[in-house]
Amino acid sequence: MKKLLAIGTAAACLGAVLATSAPAVAEDTFYIPSLSYRTGPFAGGGIPNANGFADYFNMLNERDGGIGGVKVVVEECETGYNSKKGVECYEATKGKGALVYNPLSTGITLQLVPKAPVDKIPVFSSGYGLSATAVGEKFPWGFNYPSTYWSQLTSILKYIDSKGGLKGKKIGYLYLDVGYGKEPIPLLDVLSKKLGFSVTKYPVGVKEMQAQSSHWLKVRKDRPDWIINWGWGAMNSTAVKEAAKIRFPLDRFIGNWWSGTHADLRTVGATGKGYMAANFSGIGASYPALQDVLKYVVNKGKSQVKSKDLVGDVIYNRGVFQAVIIAEAIRSAQKTTGKKVINAEDLRGGFETFDLSEARLKEIGLEGFTQPIKASCKDHEGGGGIYMQQWDGKDWKRVSDMISPMTDIVRPMLEKAAAKYIADKPGWKTQTCK
Repeated sequence: MKKLLAIGTAAACLGAVLATSAPAVAEDTFYIPSLSYRTGPFAGGGIPNANGFADYFNMLNERDGGIGGVKVVVEECETGYNSKKGVECYEATKGKGALVYNPLSTGITLQLVPKAPVDKIPVFSSGYGLSATAVGEKFPWGFNYPSTYWSQLTSILKYIDSKGGLKGKKIGYLYLDVGYGKEPIPLLDVLSKKLGFSVTKYPVGVKEMQAQSSHWLKVRKDRPDWIINWGWGAMNSTAVKEAAKIRFPLDRFIGNWWSGTHADLRTVGATGKGYMAANFSGIGASYPALQDVLKYVVNKGKSQVKSKDLVGDVIYNRGVFQAVIIAEAIRSAQKTTGKKVINAEDLRGGFETFDLSEARLKEIGLEGFTQPIKASCKDHEGGGGIYMQQWDGKDWKRVSDMISPMTDIVRPMLEKAAAKYIADKPGWKTQTCK
């Protein structure tokens, strides 16, 4: 029965993909699968991310005729944020000329990282996934722009340090007990010893996301000075409510860049006032490029977004950011190869050569939307920083300048982790960067 169910799931996914396969396999289009999750406990973040991702490409199609004259076909395959289903979606779509994969899940990313060099299709895990893929020499096919989880963690710690120091402080780490939440723990353990603070970990199981009272009883007993929240989906709103219930100071409760969404905090409202979160992309729809998304896509009924007021939300804009990086990598690959219609191998090169400078951000209508990113062979994360945003009871407001990561600490650790990952993989292909 389990085998039949597995076959049925794969067949359903494949059927959904094949239903719109005609334009996807056309030689004059760029085919980009979207491993989305519009269902399940994480749909609150998955839906706006998928919408922003698709809408930006649709805007380029409608306004510019695509990228360099080539239209983009974005085709979704529902994963439910489930790693097994994510791999099934990958296997069902990779043979259709897939240009790149944006897995939208650390668990799925971990499954695709070893497949990328074999199938020669880039895996773009933007601000998530395996942090070690930032080391371009060891992972030619993996990219983390604009930053890794490890770099983000150090920026959060730098912010805490600026508010009274880290040494001697007690830091709580509340995290979703899956690959995503566990990813930064090795770095956190090292930094606690190096920088002189203690760490108390509070793992939250997927089935406990909306039942965290026991976790917060421990928090009340432990009395940490700060808490870092590595949550996702329904876990975040529950955590903020529980923190408020025990009167933990919310301006000392900091979520990572997936723990500060509009979907989560709107359900909390004024109770969450003061809660902090990291971010690396813009808030709001005032940017000219997003106004074009409204004009050419949303207002014409060509988007799955339910209300135009949701354009500009944190995670919607995160999806836009992901699409922007892919689009800029495509343009760079077109310029470098001299080919109008590039393939996945060409795009890999584009991911190492694009230059999203301040001038380029202004040119594409996203001035101030994010930090400039200059891609390279060696650095597949871009070393980008974060800024802090704070919930005012109704909306997110930016409350800090950009905070750069502790690159001098993180980079050697990333290189060590990368070497360890490939140590037991004798056939793994690396590259030499100048």
